[in-house]
Amino acid sequence: MPYALFCNDAKLSKAYPTEADVWRLARQSGLVVDVTISARRSSVHLQLDNDYEIRACSAEPEEDPWRNRADAEQDFNIPFSS
Repeated sequence: MPYALFCNDAKLSKAYPTEADVWRLARQSGLVVDVTISARRSSVHLQLDNDYEIRACSAEPEEDPWRNRADAEQDFNIPFSS
């Protein structure tokens, strides 16, 4: 099942093969913020900014999530693991 970035019910990104792929792209785009959970333990949690969320979705007709991943890797120089 592919994944994409959403805000409310609007799909904001292309579909990618894994949730981790969308997290990498969100970080690259500056949409991920560090949230300190416990000052005592210095525990930091990463979360998406504003009302963004990553959800499972269907790819659009003629859309290939694996091709989207390869294009992003080339365009943004983001190494994706297999």
